[in-house]
Amino acid sequence: MTDADTIAETLRLAARYNRDDPLRRGSLLEFPNYGQLVMTGDMHGHERNLDKLIKFCHLERYPVRHVILHELVHAEPERLSQPEFSARLLVRAAEWKVEFPDQVHFLQSNHELAQLTGQEITKGGRTVIQDFNEGVAQLYGRENTGEILGSIGEFIASFPYAARTPNRIFLSHSLPDAGDLDLFDPTFVTRPPSPHDRKEDSDLYRLVWGRDHTPELLNRLAEAYKADYFIVGHQPQETGWFVQFDRLLILASDHNHGVFLPIDLSKPTDMSQLVARIRPFVSVM
Repeated sequence: MTDADTIAETLRLAARYNRDDPLRRGSLLEFPNYGQLVMTGDMHGHERNLDKLIKFCHLERYPVRHVILHELVHAEPERLSQPEFSARLLVRAAEWKVEFPDQVHFLQSNHELAQLTGQEITKGGRTVIQDFNEGVAQLYGRENTGEILGSIGEFIASFPYAARTPNRIFLSHSLPDAGDLDLFDPTFVTRPPSPHDRKEDSDLYRLVWGRDHTPELLNRLAEAYKADYFIVGHQPQETGWFVQFDRLLILASDHNHGVFLPIDLSKPTDMSQLVARIRPFVSVM
C-alpha cells in the first residue's frame, strides 16, 4: 500500500466515524451534560495551532473531553507564489479523528462546502480550490491527486452541520443572514444530509455563508434551537474573538493571535464566563 493509499484510507475511515458518531442526530451533534468541549474558530491550514490544540486537549488522558474543528482548508500563504498546503492539516485532522473517533468532531463550513462542490472562491487574489488541488498534487503525487481528492470529498461530505450543548449553546460555522431568516428552516440540522444541501439555495448554504446577524435573528434562532448563546467562526477576527449582541461569540484560530474555547458541559454558563475561558494558542507551551 502506498502512502497515498494509506492517506485515502484514513480519510474514508474518518468519514465513516463522522457518519457513525454516537452523538449525531441527523446532521446535529448533541453533547452530554458532563465533560468538556473545546471549540475552535476557522483554522485555514494553521498547523502550529493544531499542534497546540492537540497538546492542550491531551485526549488520551481525558476521555470525556471533546473538540470541534471547522474551516480547515484554504490557507492564505504570504506570497502568491507560495504553494497552498492546507490539505496537510485536513489529513492530520482526519488522523486525529481515527485515533479518537468519539472525541474529535467536525462542523461543515463554507470553504469545505465550496471545496466539495467545486464552487471557486477568490481569497487574497488566489483561486483557492485550484490552489488547494495543486497543493494536493505536490504533497501526495500528481498521479494520486484524483484518489486523494475523492477521499477528501467523502470526508468533507461526512461533516455534521451544527452542534448543541446541554447548557444551551449552539455551535456552527456561521448563522444565516438576517435577510434570509424567513427562508431558513432551522430544523434542517436534525435531518441526515441530502444532495440538495450542497446547492446555493439550501439551508446549509445559508447557515455556513451568512454574515449579517441581528438581535432579531439571534432571538428567533435561540427559540428554535433552545439555545441562549451561539459560537461561530467564519468572520475574521484580528484579535482572535469578538462578542456581538451579548449572545454571539465569534472565534478565529487561523493566525498567531488565534484562540480556542474550553466549555464546561456540566454547568450553566453565560457570555462573561465563556469569554473568561477563552485561551490563546500562544498560551499553550
